[in-house]
Amino acid sequence: MAIFIFGLRIMDSSLAEIKKLQKAMETAVIGQADVVEKIIIGLLCNGNLLLEGLPGTAKTRSIKTLAKVMEAELGRIQFTPDLLPSDVTGTEVYHSDGGAEKLTFQPGPVFANLVLADEINRAPAKVQSSLLEAMEERQITVAGKTYPLPKLFMVLATQNPIEQEGTYPLPEAQMDRFLMKVNIDYPEDDAELGIIRLVRGEEQPATEQAAVKISQDDIFAAREQIHALHISESVERYIVALVMATRRPERYPDSDLKQWIAVGSSPRASIGLDKAARAYAWLQGKDFVDPDDVRAVVTSVLRHRLILSYEAVADGIKTDQVIEEIIRQVAVA
Repeated sequence: MAIFIFGLRIMDSSLAEIKKLQKAMETAVIGQADVVEKIIIGLLCNGNLLLEGLPGTAKTRSIKTLAKVMEAELGRIQFTPDLLPSDVTGTEVYHSDGGAEKLTFQPGPVFANLVLADEINRAPAKVQSSLLEAMEERQITVAGKTYPLPKLFMVLATQNPIEQEGTYPLPEAQMDRFLMKVNIDYPEDDAELGIIRLVRGEEQPATEQAAVKISQDDIFAAREQIHALHISESVERYIVALVMATRRPERYPDSDLKQWIAVGSSPRASIGLDKAARAYAWLQGKDFVDPDDVRAVVTSVLRHRLILSYEAVADGIKTDQVIEEIIRQVAVA
């Protein structure tokens, strides 16, 4: 049970378990604390994440580590140009049962708790679209039959921002289904040194260690607490104002937003920002959401939901710069 003192929550069992999960991931993925935090937020929000980073920045390692420290099954899909939708969702196969032949559904790797869609932009649109129903409705339809996915389900997709040869950009409809897009940078000097030592230690003969295993029930309990977290109307209106600034940039004539933004964010952005802000506040041990919690997650929630104008691209303006300007322009009601 959670106990509240002066608006701050004393760490209850659910938060303690999530913090244990976060610490275990940060130990295995050195120098990427922000990435780990965003993955935890996505998990708590029952959302999907897109991780974009240069080679060797622990995108895949982060996801595999999450599966190791949880009671969760990992399904990995290596996206390639020759991949078929049935390789993702599964297909019906002939099966002989006592001399009688019948079609039996063979589930694909998407029927796991955590689905690693590695280099998702290396497969054509028809394969990418095979994940749309799973990401939005938590189910798969094959040959007219609908199959539910596990209660704990999350798609974590990766892509390389610089290697564009032989890739297929994700359609906007699919991008919008990711709760957040997390950009991963190279680690700093001390973190790089820690990585060298970590990998060196992993190459040694395995020693007996108690593995951290977080129960799925702890995730579900945390989600219930986050859902019940208080958010005032002024913060709700702040969330709406941030998203509306992407659609109605002319409301801010003192900025360049109107020249920079071609297409704004959908209502999924408002929903995602509300969920992510509540999850972030909960991770800080609070029982309420304030504007700082919203600002802490707004860039990750909006960066893949904006289409910049030709002028902005020509001037070298990045999506994150546009979001920073939106934060400066939009005041809390």
